[in-house]
Amino acid sequence: MSVALVTGSGGLIGSEAARHFAALGLDVVGIDNDMRRYFFGADGSTAWSLERLGADLGGSYTHFSVDIRDRDGLEQIFKKYGSDIAVVIHSAAQPSHDWAAKEPYTDFDVNAGGTLNMLENTRRHAIDAPFIHCSTNKVYGDRPNSLPLVELETRYELPEDHPFHAGITEEMSIDESLHSVFGASKVAADVMVQEYGRYFDMKTACFRGGTLTGPAHSAAELHGFLAYLMRCVMEGRTYNLFGYKGKMVRDAIHSHDVLTAFEAFFREPRSAQVYNLGGGRHSNTSHIEAFRIAEQITGREAQINYVDKARTGDHQWYVSSMARFEEHYPNWKITYDVPMILREIYEANVDKWVPTA
Repeated sequence: MSVALVTGSGGLIGSEAARHFAALGLDVVGIDNDMRRYFFGADGSTAWSLERLGADLGGSYTHFSVDIRDRDGLEQIFKKYGSDIAVVIHSAAQPSHDWAAKEPYTDFDVNAGGTLNMLENTRRHAIDAPFIHCSTNKVYGDRPNSLPLVELETRYELPEDHPFHAGITEEMSIDESLHSVFGASKVAADVMVQEYGRYFDMKTACFRGGTLTGPAHSAAELHGFLAYLMRCVMEGRTYNLFGYKGKMVRDAIHSHDVLTAFEAFFREPRSAQVYNLGGGRHSNTSHIEAFRIAEQITGREAQINYVDKARTGDHQWYVSSMARFEEHYPNWKITYDVPMILREIYEANVDKWVPTA
């Protein structure tokens, strides 16, 4: 028996990972206690996703409603499956800047402590299993905001002759920048994943995600940019747009493309790797541009409440360079762009996200 152990298995990346590795013939063990409901309320709950996952995967999926802060609970799972664990995909996290500031202890215990718990259990019980960690571009803090951006009609942009025009590389420093409490807890987790790779010679990778998205997102205001934007347009909700004139730029990568990248690492793992992960120049958008696309798809006008103050630590412009990953895994290719992503989110939720008035 070969097992894929997936934390946050009801979330966007976790559920996609469960389906993807089940399709490869692995048995999937999912760990998710729906902390998203605690973080973000009913909008953020993954209960619907977990129910669908169990129904779709049947006997190939086994679920544990265990908190990743629960060391004893995690150890029992790892002991049960032991060396049968062929890969660990760690996608459970507290993912919001704003929420982290409300409960720093919880944020750090989940993001940093939970990651350490997963690493140590992997080392003790399944040391040969590649460990894939969902990190974040927020480990770079607000350093990207120091780039010499130019304001255009619908977005901020970098001059074409800038070294990062094709995308920000892993060489960007994580020091001397404002991270937010969330960003700092994710830095701690990121560095620990690297350390276990180097110190214990484990096969570990930190994927520093940009905007990871797709129709499986439990879209909430504090997390899930494109899915929540589309939800607001479809339901007639007012979207609170924070700062930078709505011209801040994000690169977006569909969860399918994320999982093909994870599979590439699983098949040819390396030790202590760090990869930026995003849509790059192929798939990026400003908020203004994303609203226009969503309006075209839905035929509905977006309701926007502009808030002049930007969120603390928020990126004004972020486009990932995938050059390092593509050098290591040249057969990997991105397949989705932003219009394709938004249309798929719309089509997946057209019967669920309906106008309230």
